[in-house]
This record gives sequence, C-alpha cells and structure tokens, in this order.
Amino acid sequence: YDSEDSSPKQCMERAFDLDRSDARVFLELDQLYERLGVAPKERLSKFEENLEIVKERDDLYTEYVTLLNICGRYDEAHQKVTSHVFQTWEGAEGKITSQFKISLFMLAKDALDKGDAKGAEELIEEALSYPENLGEGRLEGTKDNNLYYLLGKCYKALGDEAGAKECFEKSTLGESEPAGMMYYYDQPADMILFQGLGFKKLGDEMAANSRFYKLLDFGEHHVNDKFVMDYFAVSMPDMSVFDADIDVKNKVHCYYLMGLANMGIGDGKRAAGWFEKALLLDKNHQLAALYMGLCK
Repeated sequence: YDSEDSSPKQCMERAFDLDRSDARVFLELDQLYERLGVAPKERLSKFEENLEIVKERDDLYTEYVTLLNICGRYDEAHQKVTSHVFQTWEGAEGKITSQFKISLFMLAKDALDKGDAKGAEELIEEALSYPENLGEGRLEGTKDNNLYYLLGKCYKALGDEAGAKECFEKSTLGESEPAGMMYYYDQPADMILFQGLGFKKLGDEMAANSRFYKLLDFGEHHVNDKFVMDYFAVSMPDMSVFDADIDVKNKVHCYYLMGLANMGIGDGKRAAGWFEKALLLDKNHQLAALYMGLCK
C-alpha cells in the first residue's frame, strides 16, 4: 500500500477497512470527515452502518447523538441518550447534557407550536433534570435561559401568568457579555439571545436590545481577528486529533453571533443569511443549523 500517493482521508479509510472493529480509528476517521466538511447526514449514515462499535465508546456515542440532533431527528436523539449509560471523562463536560437538552428543547417547541402546552411543559421539566445515566450534573454557572424562556411561554399558554413571569425572569439571568469560541465554561452565546427574548416578554425593550446588540457588536468587531492562544487556556472543547484553522473557526463563531443578534432584533431574513455564511465555512456547526431552521 503506497501511502505517499494517498491523501490522509484515503489512508484513514484504508486503516478502518483493514479492521472495522477498531472504534478508535472510526472516531478519528469521523473527526477527519468533519474537518474536511463532510455533511452531517453523510457522517450520520456511517455511524448507523457501524453502530456496534459506536456503542463501545462514549465519545463516539455522544457524537452519534449530536449528529441525530443536527439532522433534526430529535426524538431519536432523546431516546438514544436516555437508553445509554455515560461515564464522565476529562474534557467532555457538558457535551452529552447539552445534546439531551437540545433534543428536548426542540421537541417541546414542536409540541408548543402544535398547541400542546402541557406536553411541552413536561418535556422542558425533563430537560431541566440531570438523569443519573448522563454521568454528570449541572455545570457551575449554567442558567438554561432557553428552557426557562420556553417554559414561560408554556405557562402563559396555560393561563398561569405568575408562573410565566417567574420563568421569563429566570431566562434573563447570567453573564451578558459574549465570548470567543474556545472554552466550555464561557456563557453560550445563544443563552444571551434568550436573555434578551426574556426581557422582551417582561416589557423591558432596553435590556433586551442591550443583549442583542452586544452579540452584534462582538461579531462585527472580532470577525477578522487573528487568534492567539491564551497561555493559561484549559478545557478546550475540541478534542479532535486533527488541527483546525482557528481563524476560520473564529469567523464562523462571529457570523453565528450576528445571526443570533438579528434573530433577537426580529430580522429573520438577515439572521438566516449570517447562519448560512457560518455553515458555508462549517457544515457541522450544530447551533447555526438549528437556529437557521428556526428562522425559517
């Protein structure tokens, strides 16, 4: 086998073909596919072809659930999460709990859109729990702004104005300053969006717009930054063995922030445009895909 005339992709595919029981090689092959911009649906099909080895590793299984969510198969993602026992490992903090919450948030939103406010409420209450099989609890500083915002809408639909107000108030809590794309303990940018939406529901337009324009300003001012690693950086969420272009990741992140900002402002068309720009550079950006779908 002459590797000198082969690309890394061909080499990795050949390595996996030689031993299709090697879960580690499959994990690294998928990481390479992600780096090369292979579409989520194509990546997911490869996971489904190799489910037996996917079940052997929690990092692979977490990526499998993530791809189900990216592809809009939220009910399946939820079922897969709740039927598997996860172990904790360094660097994975918040990964599977995030996918658990995303699947339930989207299922609840669909239920609420269909007029089933009670069913949506139950789904959100589940999302706010931390089942033992997930292997971890709530991370320090987690506010779940999106869940409380949607729960407030449920209570409002059910005629519970006091409960709705309490939930909208909870949805406004947390840090309001956007951050870069590097560390798992930063305030997630979409939580700032929901802070603003919560303030809107409470009638505080000034506080709401403050959140939206902070997202917009950060994106506009940092989109062309050249990334320099923090000397004391810890807990970077990207565990791939393949290097990424950090400047491109920064650009994607800033496009994503500008999309969120325009969602809050109420310009869905412009928001979708920014999310589309993010996805042109990173087809596997889960939240850009999710919010672009919500814009539409």
